[in-house]
Amino acid sequence: MTELQKPEVDMPEGPAPTELVIEDITVGDGDEAKAGGIVNVHYLGVDYESGAEFDSSWSRGEPIEFPLAMLVKGWQEGIPGMRVGGRRKLICPPQLAYGNGGGHPLSGRTLVFVIDLLGVK
Repeated sequence: MTELQKPEVDMPEGPAPTELVIEDITVGDGDEAKAGGIVNVHYLGVDYESGAEFDSSWSRGEPIEFPLAMLVKGWQEGIPGMRVGGRRKLICPPQLAYGNGGGHPLSGRTLVFVIDLLGVK
């Protein structure tokens, strides 16, 4: 397997989508992520409008493991079916990210994630 590198995000043009957008950049050939499972990922998150990075496991220098059920709805819907070794871009409208209002700094924002699936449980 080639050494993974932090992804560059090609910012989409036009208005932000109102539904989840799932785009496979690289299709993996390993085990498949299941709804409700645990995933080990490297990821990058950027704001749709500004392109500003707001979170990245790459910046922390190590991947992270999460139960899918604990993540934003866009990840819960967009990761199952992905295979280990794959890289997928998700564009999550606010209702599938941090909501349309409330206390989270990213509420009301459309978010773009590039996710490398490293392992599943």
